Amino acid sequence: MKVTLALALLGAGVFAADELTATPLISSSNTKFGSAIEGAGVDKAGVIYATNFGDELTQAGQVTGSQSLLYQAANTTAYVNGIRFNIDSSGAEEAYIADAALHRVYRLTDRQGADGAFGSNSVFCQDEGILQPNDLAIAPSAGRIFLSGMNYTSDSVVGNGDLWTCDNTGAARRLGQFHRTNGIEVSPDEKTLYLSESENKGGAVVANRILAFDLDAASGDVTNQRVFVDFGTLDDTAATDIDGMRTDAAGKLYVTRNGLGKVAVFAPSGDLTAYITTPSIDFVASLDFGGQDGTDLHMVGRCKDNDTKGCVDVVKGLALGRASSDLRKSKGGETPALPLPGCGKTGRARK
Repeated sequence: MKVTLALALLGAGVFAADELTATPLISSSNTKFGSAIEGAGVDKAGVIYATNFGDELTQAGQVTGSQSLLYQAANTTAYVNGIRFNIDSSGAEEAYIADAALHRVYRLTDRQGADGAFGSNSVFCQDEGILQPNDLAIAPSAGRIFLSGMNYTSDSVVGNGDLWTCDNTGAARRLGQFHRTNGIEVSPDEKTLYLSESENKGGAVVANRILAFDLDAASGDVTNQRVFVDFGTLDDTAATDIDGMRTDAAGKLYVTRNGLGKVAVFAPSGDLTAYITTPSIDFVASLDFGGQDGTDLHMVGRCKDNDTKGCVDVVKGLALGRASSDLRKSKGGETPALPLPGCGKTGRARK
């Protein structure tokens, strides 16, 4: 991992964001994933999974370790996307997979050994009013998931994006409508929900921001909507879409910049702390922390040198991921979060 500390001031007393560079993990020459690779998610062992395994929209597979199949949708018109793992009330591991084409989320249960296979799966929640869903977030304390999705149009309007929740019984409820929504995440204390919102005008992307809401995880209610980050104001990249988002156990938010080959890192205050460059990927689609200690950030997306393939870059030992922390709590232990190297300063992005 290459780390360059940016100590130049950008105005009175304001420090530039630190710059980190990831290392290629899966390249276009050895990948088993297609260009639509998405939905990175980690299990309790620290194994990372993603969709578009075998270049099939109906499949999800293992990224780290051996590249192998996790899930094959029974319906050939399915389009599996977001993946999240959880520990249920009995202590058993389960997984949730979004189907953007059939407006539903699948629940995988009865895990069968270390290869990641699950013995059974069922439709957990669905509603024809759900636009997709595209991505998932989870509040483990309540067994509640949150869904985002979009209808991509040349001129976006409120209603081209949505936010839904499904409680632990699978009952679905719409929480709001927005311009195009995509990335979604819950803070480690389950008190904040983050949601990306983008706007198109005349066929061009003109706005990209992250909204924050106060969250009641038990009821699923969201209130106090506000702008957490506006990329047009922050670094003049309003035309670059946000895709997947994840938090670490300390509450920092990691945001993919789909088209810039970067991930932006924000403190819970909204201050930009770092940019991570992905050398193999321009269109970073999703990310999650995994590995033995849950501290290796894996970023997935279309390969830069072959746009028919899906690549993976990694930064090892970066920070304990929020999902890894939650899953490891169920095993009676918890690894302390590691500091983000070189990120003691906060500030605005360089231009």
